[in-house]
Amino acid sequence: MTLAEENYLKAIFHLEFENGGEISTNAIAESMETKPSSVTDMVQKLAEKKMLIYKRYKGVQLTEEGRRLAAYVIRKHRLWEVFLVEKLNFHWDEVHEIAEQLEHIKSDELITRLDQFLGSPDFDPHGDPIPDKDGILKRTEKKLLSEIEKNQQGVCVGVKESSPEFLQYLDKKKISIGTKITVLGKEFFDGSMVIRVGNDQFFISLKIAENLFVQSV
Repeated sequence: MTLAEENYLKAIFHLEFENGGEISTNAIAESMETKPSSVTDMVQKLAEKKMLIYKRYKGVQLTEEGRRLAAYVIRKHRLWEVFLVEKLNFHWDEVHEIAEQLEHIKSDELITRLDQFLGSPDFDPHGDPIPDKDGILKRTEKKLLSEIEKNQQGVCVGVKESSPEFLQYLDKKKISIGTKITVLGKEFFDGSMVIRVGNDQFFISLKIAENLFVQSV
């Protein structure tokens, strides 16, 4: 499998996990930030390799082997992120691009030892679940901060947006995995919020609230 093929399998895996069923080529193109015609070419190649089933005008669905390989690439990516943050002291906004490169290393023994060295973590630094050695990805109960009502609390358990700019913004606001957030007010007009984090109170936009995952407390 080429790096591009693995990246496509990974993107389709994420879309299936979030939405279920067959995934349209347009949805894949949006996720991969490329043209639908390029997606069609790639999914045809992956179908020939028995990694997915492609139904023209309907969409694609990963085969068992395609899903297994995609989950393994994701597992490697997230384990490397944990290693970079916990052992090499990288910050959570610095590790995604590096892990994108490391996830394509082919050594199974290396990944087995990496998992053991890290104590078999369940989540990466961004709160995303790490597939186990069998490729099983656990679902966690969570909701977007935008869905939390006034006077309710939530604990940050993940981010929907993982760009360095967004993570740096969260750092400025002292929001990270495990941070308790209290919704003090919500604007009906634009969905913006007044929240409390520790001893600080401030406004956040709807866009920010729609990119933070929390668990109610």
